[in-house]
Amino acid sequence: MSFIVSALPAAPFQPLFGLSDAALATRGAVRRTVDAKPGFPCRVSLQDAEPGETVLLLNYQHQPADTPFRASHAIYVREAQPEAVLARDEVPTLFRHRMMSLRAFSVEGMMLAAEVAPGADLTPAVERLLAKPDVAYLHAHYAAMGCYAARIDRR
Repeated sequence: MSFIVSALPAAPFQPLFGLSDAALATRGAVRRTVDAKPGFPCRVSLQDAEPGETVLLLNYQHQPADTPFRASHAIYVREAQPEAVLARDEVPTLFRHRMMSLRAFSVEGMMLAAEVAPGADLTPAVERLLAKPDVAYLHAHYAAMGCYAARIDRR
């Protein structure tokens, strides 16, 4: 079962970097300076930010379906980073050293199944979940903090 991991697009986030801290606060966002690696996983580049870089911490609605599973959570975004484009069946490096939670959804946005797996061993869990006929897509989350990481689709 082939799959593709998709990053978030950069365009919606880039104008936020030009805002003042006060303007960010009105949007529920904060600017942070990265002080450790790993620790600030960017959802656009799908890379850990480097110490000294500026990131935004903001709430992102990753599951907009009008179901009980509608969800949003905090994410980090790096400034001026291109959107990651991964190869088929490629697991991003930043997943490999984290425990990951995979959530399988129907086309209507109902959660059908879930698994937790070490990022280094994520592929078999992705394949098991995508093999279920009613599963339309997966969401990957960082298991410890519960934050949305990326979407995974069949290819």
